[in-house]
Amino acid sequence: MFSSAQGPQAAGTEGMSIGDHPSEHIDQLIAGIDDWRGEMLAALRKTILETDPAIVEEWKWKGSPVWSCDGMLAVGNAHKAKVKLTFAHGAKLVDPQRLFNAGLGGSAWRAIDFLEGDTIDQRALKELIRAAIAYNHSRGQSSAAKKSASGRAPAKRTPGKRRET
Repeated sequence: MFSSAQGPQAAGTEGMSIGDHPSEHIDQLIAGIDDWRGEMLAALRKTILETDPAIVEEWKWKGSPVWSCDGMLAVGNAHKAKVKLTFAHGAKLVDPQRLFNAGLGGSAWRAIDFLEGDTIDQRALKELIRAAIAYNHSRGQSSAAKKSASGRAPAKRTPGKRRET
């Protein structure tokens, strides 16, 4: 099918046999969904991978295709009556075409639920994916800048806990 994550781009493949390649798992998942949801997931995958050659496919949580570029972009899942494409940092992204239609109240994740008969606005979806990539890049650069300024990585803070002085 769409096995684009090969060679050095294949994330999470250490210790895996060729049959355990993330792209092969995703191929098998899509092939096993013999209705409109399989076709939708395949079309979403194709659109995502066409957006940027640096996007890699991963297989996480024992059954979910994940697309990443300097951090997680989105995870795709076929549910009983929908295909859900969930963006890890969707709440931080500008969505001028209003593609997000699920998870709108959360502080991090946003999703697009595709129902039977829906079409993909490829141009708008690619813009959203590019925005997610830019967001991931900005997070990586800001962490690197903080590290270089102090000579060490920024301290991780536990929410709700204050450092004692």
